[in-house]
Amino acid sequence: MVEKQEKKDIEFISSKEERAELKKFSFKRWMSGSVLAKSSFRAQLPFVIYMAFLGFVYIGNRYHAEKLTRELNTLQRDLDELRAESINTAAELMFFCRQSQVQKRINETGLGLHEAVSPPVKIKRYE
Repeated sequence: MVEKQEKKDIEFISSKEERAELKKFSFKRWMSGSVLAKSSFRAQLPFVIYMAFLGFVYIGNRYHAEKLTRELNTLQRDLDELRAESINTAAELMFFCRQSQVQKRINETGLGLHEAVSPPVKIKRYE
């Protein structure tokens, strides 16, 4: 058991060279690109690429969601306009279907039709 504990501790202790590399971190090394050549960075490279990929997916998803939201707002505005137009058209139709308005339009167009003064008669069929 003691042997396992020692192996575990050895895995977590970094070598002197790695500690020296960490201490030598500077802006000049970062700009020259030598930081990218370190083994500790290369070991984390797949994770960095994965995180960058997730970042791009997140940005794309947000852009797509905003686009859908704008489209939804536009469609909602159009729907409200069409609903108002429908109500207005229905009101106009009800106005023009009144008997007085129908009679007025018949007189204006000169069709020669007159309003019936006697009630309608039911026609009976004799056999």
